[in-house]
Amino acid sequence: MKVDIITIFPEIFDFYLSQSLISKAQKKGVLKIKAHQLRDFTTDKHQTVDDKPFGGGRGMVLKVEPILKAIQLLEKFQETRNKKQTNSKFKIKNSKIILFSPRGKKFNQKMAHDWAKQDQLIFICGRYEAIDERVAKNLATDIVSIGDYVLMGGELPALVAIESVARLLPGAVGNSEALIGERITNKGGFVEYPQYTRPEVVEIKGKKARVPKVLLSGNHKEIEKWRAKNSKIIL
Repeated sequence: MKVDIITIFPEIFDFYLSQSLISKAQKKGVLKIKAHQLRDFTTDKHQTVDDKPFGGGRGMVLKVEPILKAIQLLEKFQETRNKKQTNSKFKIKNSKIILFSPRGKKFNQKMAHDWAKQDQLIFICGRYEAIDERVAKNLATDIVSIGDYVLMGGELPALVAIESVARLLPGAVGNSEALIGERITNKGGFVEYPQYTRPEVVEIKGKKARVPKVLLSGNHKEIEKWRAKNSKIIL
């Protein structure tokens, strides 16, 4: 999978994406992530990406033209994933252009599964007061929110989505993190249950916090019943 991020703060992504399992997944070639500076797609000497809104109002609005140019370049052709054919190109078959907005559909696990099936994801990270509405109406395939609150930009939602999707890609996290404790449902979500480890008893705020006895019993049938009873479906 190729993940392209359009932002005016690409440096925000540098540290996070170079750590832990996401870094390993990139080194293994499971996915390729690149943050693109939106100002690089401007045509004026000041690299202007925003302007005052028509009709008046507070703040500045991100212009549609630089975003359009960025998408046209990123969506058209990408380098081949076959290392033996470094000079060849391939057309992206399945891609999504995602705009993060408080007005968007709430991001969930089912959406992460759907996105994990794509060849390419292009994330548009807004800043300032707003983004020209033509980006939402004419360019984005998905308008998404990660919660009922307002952030300063789309960079954190992009990181949330990248991590949620990346861990579902085959080979991204090996056999451990993505599947332990999760049973995939027919709706694309998963079932998660509480888990404990040693020691069996810990004193917290003057009280003894114990591991449920059933988990220490060795009775796998009863353990499965307990887990089913205490599970939560994440969609």
